[in-house]
Amino acid sequence: MRLLTKFLSVFRSKTVSDMIAETKWLKVYVRKYFGAIIIYITLGILGTLMGLAVNWATKYLIDAVTGAIGGDASALRPIFITAGLMAGLSLGNILFKSVSSRISARIGIRVRHEIQADVYNRILEADWEALSVFSSGDLINRLSSDAQAVSSSITSFIPSLITSAVQFVGALAIMLYYDSTMALIALLGIPVSAIVSKILVKRIRLYSKRIKEMDGAMMAFTDDSFQNLQSLKAFDITKLFAGKMRRIQAEYKSAFIDYNRFSVYMSAIMSIVGLIVSGGCMAWGVYRLWLGAISYGTMTLFLLLAGNLSSSFSALLSLVPTAISTTTSARRIMDVTELPRETLGAAPECEQGFSGSAGSIGVKAERLSFVYSNGINVLDAISFNALPGEITAIVGPSGEGKTTLIRILLGLVSPTEGSAVLVDSDGHECAVSPATRKYFSFVPQENTVFSGTVAENLRMVKPDATDAQIVSALEAACAYEFVKKLPDGINTPMMERGKGISEGQAQRLSIARAVLRDAPVMLLDEATSALDVALERRVLTNIMRLRNGRTCIVITHRPSVLSLCASVYRIDSTHMSRLSGEEVARMTRDF
Repeated sequence: MRLLTKFLSVFRSKTVSDMIAETKWLKVYVRKYFGAIIIYITLGILGTLMGLAVNWATKYLIDAVTGAIGGDASALRPIFITAGLMAGLSLGNILFKSVSSRISARIGIRVRHEIQADVYNRILEADWEALSVFSSGDLINRLSSDAQAVSSSITSFIPSLITSAVQFVGALAIMLYYDSTMALIALLGIPVSAIVSKILVKRIRLYSKRIKEMDGAMMAFTDDSFQNLQSLKAFDITKLFAGKMRRIQAEYKSAFIDYNRFSVYMSAIMSIVGLIVSGGCMAWGVYRLWLGAISYGTMTLFLLLAGNLSSSFSALLSLVPTAISTTTSARRIMDVTELPRETLGAAPECEQGFSGSAGSIGVKAERLSFVYSNGINVLDAISFNALPGEITAIVGPSGEGKTTLIRILLGLVSPTEGSAVLVDSDGHECAVSPATRKYFSFVPQENTVFSGTVAENLRMVKPDATDAQIVSALEAACAYEFVKKLPDGINTPMMERGKGISEGQAQRLSIARAVLRDAPVMLLDEATSALDVALERRVLTNIMRLRNGRTCIVITHRPSVLSLCASVYRIDSTHMSRLSGEEVARMTRDF
């Protein structure tokens, strides 16, 4: 009774309840491919039954052969029949395994791609601040290795569980039919396994989680290193980062070795149990053979069935770590897919009366405050008004909330208090949100050149843009002067993050992309920092000339363009103030 209580306590633990919740999440994908999985399971069961039938036929073959000793020609016919049956069953088993493998591969790749697509879409749709706690390397790890683990489980775990169970029950049933004592001996390993499973479940889950976290940390570190490889070389700190890589590897090695040690101990215990059971079965079979109670064929059958019981039981036990690893990966994917989503639908106040991109749109903020979820207060009751047809500059020290203000305007984060709205030419207002991003063109301060041609980089914001429109946007950004010198002009491939071109050229390509979008409001976050003063002024003048009534908001540390701005606001110590003409002139003079 105490043993049963211990066994049942495994299934009442929080670890197992978490695994059950994660398994329920997997049912979504199982249901989609239920028919194919059933076919796969059916083939596996048929193959298992054929294997058991081969064992049974082996008994009769040996009995027929031993009975034919002495030259009895009449005994040869059943020998050939039995041998032919065994050959047919064996070939059928090979065929079923081959077909099953093919079906498993087809289901596996479809499930993997669907999970990856779902996770990728949820990352793109997730709330920006909630998603920011994950590193890019960790997200890539969840998208690749965790999705692979889950998809493999769907196509292998359930079929393996069922076919191993069928093999175990089938072998046990045949053994019970011929000798119940032998069957009882074969079942001796189950109580030990019940005790071991209690230890396995929690420990393996902890090890699996730790290793997956270390995998994510490794990928995050390497991704960060490769993205900043130029800086590592420039500062001559490549050896420093190589040392960090070794330390991360040492931590991973420690986790892996701990897990391996635990697995070896558990495997050794179960192997000893299996050896004792197999030895007991063999001893009992030899004893029964010595008494003359069974034939040589029955003895051989017992040995084969004992091997089947041992292998199927080991397979069932080995599924415990697989299940734990799979549910751990499922939880890591769920952590991403359960992130709160952005509201991407049309904002209610914008559905009626707002002229949108057809007219001029201004931007207004009133007593806007923002506090990040970690408690950092960035903006405190700021107000400003950016009017159509004007350039509005926002200046101030680094880290004082200028980029956060851009995130609010783009609907990446929502104000803690106050409001930020778009105002159309008729005076209608629309609160900024993810739904209002279509009214903005944005040029960030970081490099945003993607792999692909120059034209592909621009067309991502306007897929139907003609080559002439692309050239026009490049000219406005003063980028065509270097693009036309490239080997294939606008069809020249760009390397990742614009490797091979200067930072100023990469900025101008980003500006050209924003120009091509042709939105009524343009946000430039330090977007001209790599341009010389004359080029910077030309670009801003072109941007305003191309669209009448465009609202342009420039985040800048450089006062060189302030003379082009109708309004200049300063953010400092969470507060905002509008600078007078005299203050702007003094800032320009003292720069």
